[in-house]
Amino acid sequence: MEKESMSEKSFDQITIQDISHQANIGRRTIYDYYMDKFDLLDRLIEEHINELRKLCESAAELSFVEGNLIWFEYFERNYSFFSTMLASKGASAFRNHFLEFVIEELEGEVDVTEGKNQGLSKDLILKFFGAAIVEIVEAWITNGLSEPTQVVAEQVRILLDRNL
Repeated sequence: MEKESMSEKSFDQITIQDISHQANIGRRTIYDYYMDKFDLLDRLIEEHINELRKLCESAAELSFVEGNLIWFEYFERNYSFFSTMLASKGASAFRNHFLEFVIEELEGEVDVTEGKNQGLSKDLILKFFGAAIVEIVEAWITNGLSEPTQVVAEQVRILLDRNL
């Protein structure tokens, strides 16, 4: 019986042995750098968040809402990692890191001193839209949304433009 490939397993089912076999390195080598697969997962999530941060910085002339297509294209390019992770216990670790990052990126876009959000709690607005974006990304990656990348990104931009 042939072993399942790692892309067919959820993170919960993947072992350090699977990782070492796939990477063609010894288990001991992995343990030299990581405490366990959850430590490895945290580092991978951190790397992906840092990549998203760099993408945002490179598109600094674009507003948050204009630049979100870049995010969706990044998720599309790294679909295998995100879909594997979101089908497992790793999802909460990713969601927490990603939500923090989204709120950090949204912060400069929220104005509660004037306009439609005048007098509202900035914290509440950030958590509301941060959670919405995280949920949309998760649904899109796990096939809860079947629209193409361009359509999802454009509609998220429209919703944010309307409300921020």
